[in-house]
Amino acid sequence: MMTKFLDRREAGQLLARKLSDYAGRDDVLVLALPRGGVPVAAEVAGILKVPMDVFVVRKLGLPGQPELAMGAIASGGVRVLNEAVLYALNVPTEVIDAVSAEEEHELKRREHVYRHGRRPLNVEGKTVIVVDDGVATGSTVLAAVAALRQLNAARVVVATPTIAMSTYHQMGNHADEVVAVITPEDFFGVGQWYENFSQTTDAEVSELLSAKGPG
Repeated sequence: MMTKFLDRREAGQLLARKLSDYAGRDDVLVLALPRGGVPVAAEVAGILKVPMDVFVVRKLGLPGQPELAMGAIASGGVRVLNEAVLYALNVPTEVIDAVSAEEEHELKRREHVYRHGRRPLNVEGKTVIVVDDGVATGSTVLAAVAALRQLNAARVVVATPTIAMSTYHQMGNHADEVVAVITPEDFFGVGQWYENFSQTTDAEVSELLSAKGPG
């Protein structure tokens, strides 16, 4: 049984084997969650021979408690709100809007850096494979799934080299399918499952998208 991946590239190659049913289909797209998901997704998209793009998700943290998510925004102008948190804490609309505006600025900055003016892929009616380099709690991935539902994706598949077992089961209630290479019960962080977990830079993301992304 595998215990660690050498790096994100190897992880992507192994993940692609689990996704072979999607190879060569014209209704399938691969969307990477930056930054770490991009090198993994590049391998997956290349092996499956399907288009790849980046899907930027920004968490809307509660002021003073940024780790508590009020919701998220994502590529395509989508905003997903955590109504339970907003109701429980009686968060004013102007606070939500202010945080959204701040995160929107960073989202647009990242998309500009990554895409260099290339238009995002249209997910409507498509089977979308959302790829990250690993999933611990899954909050970002869940936001991505919710956003893709709003953008009318026909089917959303979450694919990752490694995901906590508890999160794997939770994710199955939201995504149409969850695909992983390893699903450890003891999961303390994504980096523990890689020999080389060096940070992926904006430049690397941009380069990989230029090579494999939409034209």
